[in-house]
Amino acid sequence: MRRLPLAYVLLVTVCSLLLGGCGFKPVAPAAIPFESLYVAANDYSSFGAEFKRYVESYSRSRLADAPAAADAVLEILSETQQKQILSLSAAGRVQEYLLRYRIAFRVRDASGRELVPPDEISLERDLTYDDDAALAKENEEVFIYRDMRLDAIQQLVRRLSVIDLTAATTES
Repeated sequence: MRRLPLAYVLLVTVCSLLLGGCGFKPVAPAAIPFESLYVAANDYSSFGAEFKRYVESYSRSRLADAPAAADAVLEILSETQQKQILSLSAAGRVQEYLLRYRIAFRVRDASGRELVPPDEISLERDLTYDDDAALAKENEEVFIYRDMRLDAIQQLVRRLSVIDLTAATTES
C-alpha cells in the first residue's frame, strides 16, 4: 500500500483548519417556518409541481394532503409565460425576444387569515434569436423558462422564510 507524502497530509490539514477558522459554511436553503404546508396549485402547474418537489427535498416542512391538515396554505393564483419581440433586423426578422415569467400567490394560515396578501414574482430574460439555429434557440428558450421557474421558487422560499408567525398570531 502506498503512503501519502507528509507534505500532502500537512497541506490538507492546514487547508481544512483555515476553512473552518474563517467561518466558512455551505449555504443552506432558507427554512420555511411551517411544520406543514399545503400547496394549492392547478394540476397542470409546472411551478406547483417544482415547488412541491423543492419542499420535499430541501425543507423540514412536510406537505399536507388537505388545507385543513396544514399550518399554512400557499395558493398559486396564476402562472404565466410571455414572449415579446424585443428587436428586429433591417430585413424585418426577429433578432431578440424578451421572455417574462410571473407567479402570483398568497399565503394563509390554518384559520384562513392572510399571512402574505396576494403578491407576485416577476422575472425577465433576453433571448437572442437566429433563424439558422431555430431548434437550438427553442431549446434555449425552454431552459431559460425552467431557470426562471427555479429562480421564482427560490424567491418564494425566501419570502416564506421571513413570515413572522408571532405577529400574525397577535393580530387576531
